Amino acid sequence: MSNKLFALDIGTRSVVGIILTEKDGIYHVNDLVTIEHKERSMIDGQIHNIVSVASVICEIKSILEERHGTLKRVSVAAAGRALKTMEGSMTIDIAGKSLFTSEDINRLELAAVQQAQQKLLSSVSTTDDYYYCVGYSVLHYQLDGDEIGSLIDQAGRSATAEVIATFLPRVVVESLLASLKRADLEMEALTLEPIAAINVLIPPSMRRLNVALVDIGAGTSDIAITNNNTVVSYGMVPIAGDEITEALSNHYLLDFPVAELAKRSLANEETITISDILGFEQQVPSTEVITAIKPSIEKLASSIAEEIKRLNNNKSPQAVMVVGGGSLTPHLTKELSIRLDLPENRIGIRGLDALSDVTLSDNISSSPALVTPIGIAIAARRAPIHYMSVTVNEKTIRLFELKEMTVGDALLAANIKARQLYGKPGLGMSIMLNGKLMTIPGEHGRSSEILLNGKIASTKDFIVNGDDISLVPGSNGKDASATIRDLIGEMSPINITIDGTKHTITPRIERNGKQAELDTIVHDRDEIYYFHSTKLKDILAELGIKTTMPFEIIVNNKTILLEQWTPQLLNGRTPISPEQLLKDGDEIRFEIQQPPTVGEIIAALDDVKLTTATVTFNGQSVTMTSSLSPVLLNGKQVDHSTIVHSGDKLTIPESVQRPFLFSDVFLFIDYSLPKTAASSYELLRNGEPIGFNDPVFSGDALEIKFKP
Repeated sequence: MSNKLFALDIGTRSVVGIILTEKDGIYHVNDLVTIEHKERSMIDGQIHNIVSVASVICEIKSILEERHGTLKRVSVAAAGRALKTMEGSMTIDIAGKSLFTSEDINRLELAAVQQAQQKLLSSVSTTDDYYYCVGYSVLHYQLDGDEIGSLIDQAGRSATAEVIATFLPRVVVESLLASLKRADLEMEALTLEPIAAINVLIPPSMRRLNVALVDIGAGTSDIAITNNNTVVSYGMVPIAGDEITEALSNHYLLDFPVAELAKRSLANEETITISDILGFEQQVPSTEVITAIKPSIEKLASSIAEEIKRLNNNKSPQAVMVVGGGSLTPHLTKELSIRLDLPENRIGIRGLDALSDVTLSDNISSSPALVTPIGIAIAARRAPIHYMSVTVNEKTIRLFELKEMTVGDALLAANIKARQLYGKPGLGMSIMLNGKLMTIPGEHGRSSEILLNGKIASTKDFIVNGDDISLVPGSNGKDASATIRDLIGEMSPINITIDGTKHTITPRIERNGKQAELDTIVHDRDEIYYFHSTKLKDILAELGIKTTMPFEIIVNNKTILLEQWTPQLLNGRTPISPEQLLKDGDEIRFEIQQPPTVGEIIAALDDVKLTTATVTFNGQSVTMTSSLSPVLLNGKQVDHSTIVHSGDKLTIPESVQRPFLFSDVFLFIDYSLPKTAASSYELLRNGEPIGFNDPVFSGDALEIKFKP
C-alpha cells in the first residue's frame, strides 16, 4: 500500500510544491512545481503578506490537483532563518550551600536560557513577546569565575552557566497556519527547514559527530550543528545566493533576473552570454566572471564560517555539508575550507544522490536545491512536530513539540521566571567590629518543589500531552540577623576584691558610640566596639587605680631597682604580676614595705665597700656601718639612719678606709647625756679605760660612766 505526501517549501523567492509516495520505506518524488512570488511577500523567512503567499500556494495546489487529485492536507516547514539564537548566562551565590546537585544545575541552566530570552526580546523589533525555546546547549560552567568541566558536587562562592539557546517566534507558526487556511489546506505536520535537511542527510546514527549543515538559499543561509547524538544549535546569516547575484548585476550592469540566470550558468558553462541594461550583449568567460564576484564569494564564506564557529563553541566542526541552490556558488567550498581550517574533502555539496531510499520521476532533475523540499515531506512523515497541551499552575500551555519535551520546557513556555524556582536568599549585612569589616550573609532560600501529576519531579523529566505541572514555591531565606553576643561570644562579668573593696568587672560594649549590651541586635553598617580584659593591669587601669610603682633610686647617677622594697601585688597570699589573668572571686591586695634607711640601702648595694662592726654600748647592741665617707641624700649630708623613698638620689663618694672609733657609735644610736650626770665621766672598752678617738672592734663592750 502506498501513501501520498503533499509538502510545501515556502521560501524567500519561491514556493516549491512536491508530491511523494511512500511504500515500504522507499520515497518516490512523483511531481514537483516551483512558482516564484509575484511580490516581496517573504522577508527573511517570515511571511509579510499572507494574502500574496496564499495565492501562490493556491496556484501550486491547483496545478498538482489537476495531476494527482484533491489535496486537503499538507506538510510545511518553518524557515530556519526565522530561528533566533542568543547566548545567556546566570550566576548564583552558593556560599555556605551543600554540594551542588544535578537538579541545581538544571535550574541554573533554565535561568540562563531565560536570561537569553530576555536579551532576545530586548534586541528584536517586534510586538510579539513570545518565543518557543526549541533547544539549547551549555557553552561553559564556571565556579568562582573560573571555567570548570562540571558543577556536580562542587562547593564554592558562586556558580555560573553559559548557554546558547534557539528560539522560534510564535508569529511564524501563526502566519503559516493563516496562509494555509486561505488556500483551504490543513496542516498535516510541521517541521523546521534545517531539521528537514538534517533528517534526510544526517541520520541519528551520524549525529554523534560534530557536523555542520548549511542550507544556502536566496536571502539567507541556514545552519544546523549536530553533536553528541542530537542537534545542538541552529543559526542563520542574512547573506546567501542573492549576494552573489547582486555582485554580478552591479559589475556587469545586469537586471537582477538576468544576473540570476547568468549566475546559474557559471557552474556548467565555460562562457556565458549576458545582456546589460543598455542592450549590449557580450560573451564573457566564466573564469572572468568568477574573478569579478570573488569578493562577494569570500564575504559569503566568511559570514557562514564565523556563524558556524559561534554556534559550535568557537571551534570548527569535523565536517560541513552544503545544500540549497546557493551551494552551487563557484569556489564556495574552497573558501569555506580556508576559513574553517578544514581539508577541502571535509566540505561537501550534497544533492539528491545523498538521499537514501529516495527515487525521482524522470522529469525531475537532481539538484541540491531540492534537498530541503524533499526533506520537508520526509521529515514531516518521519518526525513531525506536534503541539502539546499541558497545564502549568492551572493554566493551559500549548507547546511547540520540536523534541522530547521536559518539565523545564513547560516552565519556560509558561513564562515561569527563574527566580520562582529558587527561594530568594536573605539580605546580608556588613558591620565594623573593633575597626575590622565583618560580613554576615543572609540565609539561603529553599528551592521550590515541582510536581508532575502530583508527584515530585525534576526539570529534566519528560512530559506528554495532558500532563499537569504545579510549582510549590520555595521559602525565601531570612535576612541576616545577629546580636552582639553572636559576634563576640559569651563575656561574663567577674567579681573581684582589691584592697578590701569589691568590684564587678563587666564588658565595655559600644554600638555606634553608645553603650550596648550583649543581647543588643545589630543592623547593617553598625560600628561595634568591645573591650573585656581580665588582665590585672588592664583592670586597674579601667578602675583608675594607679599601678604600683617599683622602688627605684638613683645612686651616683645610676638608676637602681631595689625589689626588696618594691610594694608587692598579692592574690591571697600568692605574689602575682600585673600580667596575671584574674578570675571570679580573686582577692587582690597591695603589700607596702617599710621604707629603708640610708644604711640599709648601702648594705644592700653590691658595688659599695662597707665596714661593719657590732658592739654593745651600755648593754645595747649597735651595728656600725661605714661607707667610708659622708652620704648625700638629694644633695644634703645625712646619717645612716635617714629614711629613703623611691625616686631619691644618693651620692656615696669613695674615700680611704679607717677603723671605727669609739665616737662613731654615737652616729648609730640616739643618745643624750643624763641631766643629773656628774661633770666627769670615764669611757670603758671591755672594762678598761679608752679614749674618745681610740679604735673599737666588733664584739667590744663599750660603756660611759659618770663619776659622782
